[in-house]
Amino acid sequence: MRSTILLFLLFIIYGVTYSQDQNDHLIAIKPKDSLCLKECFSKAHWEAHTRTFLMSTINEGNLKDDYALASGAGIGVLTKPLYGFQIGISGFFMYNLGSSDIDKPDTLTLQPNRYEVGLFDIESHANKNDLDRLEELYLKYNFSKSSLTVGKINLNTPFLNPQDGRMRPTVEEGAWLSIKESNKIGFNGGWIWEVSPRSTVNWFSMANSMGVYPMGVNANGKKSAYRGNIDGNSGMAIANVYFNPTRHFKINFWDAYLENVMNTGLIEINAEQPKEKMKLYEGIILLHQDAINNGGNSNQDLTYMNRNAQSNVISAQVGVKNKKMNISLNYTHITGDGKYLMPREWGREQFYTFLPRERNEGLGNVHAFMTKTTLLSTNNKLKTSLAYGYYQLPDVKNYRLNKYGMPSYHQINYDISYSFGKFFKGLDLKLLAAYKLRQGETYNNLKYVYNKVDMLNFNLVLDFKL
Repeated sequence: MRSTILLFLLFIIYGVTYSQDQNDHLIAIKPKDSLCLKECFSKAHWEAHTRTFLMSTINEGNLKDDYALASGAGIGVLTKPLYGFQIGISGFFMYNLGSSDIDKPDTLTLQPNRYEVGLFDIESHANKNDLDRLEELYLKYNFSKSSLTVGKINLNTPFLNPQDGRMRPTVEEGAWLSIKESNKIGFNGGWIWEVSPRSTVNWFSMANSMGVYPMGVNANGKKSAYRGNIDGNSGMAIANVYFNPTRHFKINFWDAYLENVMNTGLIEINAEQPKEKMKLYEGIILLHQDAINNGGNSNQDLTYMNRNAQSNVISAQVGVKNKKMNISLNYTHITGDGKYLMPREWGREQFYTFLPRERNEGLGNVHAFMTKTTLLSTNNKLKTSLAYGYYQLPDVKNYRLNKYGMPSYHQINYDISYSFGKFFKGLDLKLLAAYKLRQGETYNNLKYVYNKVDMLNFNLVLDFKL
């Protein structure tokens, strides 16, 4: 119903042509051109995007290896403001150009594919062609430096974010308010009622999206079964207040209230000491999380977060950077009070120790250390980085603090990207290689190894944007 209303508004606005000085906020309608669709479309902002993604995972020994090649394209449009109103629409389609048997489990562990299947639709592994999704469809009202947006949108918060490591990002539907009248203080927030997770083509209510990805185990070691069993949840409220006392000191307060399930509060402080050639910077994140009521269901075998559960996280970083180099040291500790939880369908954790191809969500009593060096070429077209992380996790059989049976591990990531110019302007090529080496005990059970540790994940991505 909401999508139908937005489409109707789109056709109304597209029936009106307007002229606008680039710096004007209000639009003067030209009566003689009021039905000129050509001028209306020519003044809108259009964007086209194609992506081709090759991914391959190599596991140790006789464990199953996989590969997949995906390609797709999309288009989006954002009208220029008409009395402050704008309409945005975008969509994308994908194809499976070739892959191994990613729909079949590993024969030794009976565990499903974890990485390559995410390039397509994890709900329908056999679907190779009908992979299309309406990603954005919203009405936006701009007032002064602020805005209110309602519809299908693309958010980037510590709790809901694109996590764009596959073909398409996670997108949401809701109402979002941004107040930016001052350079020193501002507000972002709203109510989200639907989400389309990365690696899916469907839209779900917030409650029904929980469990689209693998659910891990409960605190008692039984397989989690919260999908479709979250009671009394109509959405998620997110609020962000930020302070920028100076250009080099920033404070962000975030809170996410998931109705009848949990509340998560976060504060992030970033500081930077500028020098003539090299800048020293620091950051710290403090997070606290509590279950609400029964954590989603009075039956604790069907709930998302156990009754009275909580978690606490501290993440810190220090680094030096200039225009061509960035070196950082990072540390994260999730205390033993409980495991940090946030549905993986909605985004990745924003802790400083995060490295692509693994997460620390669903874990407690974690000590994570990571260092990363990034270099940029003199022409700003070639970017390369090398990162190493050590992640000390609870035992895989400590079900209360280890939701997905992940052993402690070392991880090395190398990525290199190149942005083409001149005739090939808009074309970007990226290579990412991630190697994870087992450190913790796996009790000779390969299900704790397959697609988790002692493996190499290779990614080659070609993007072209207009």
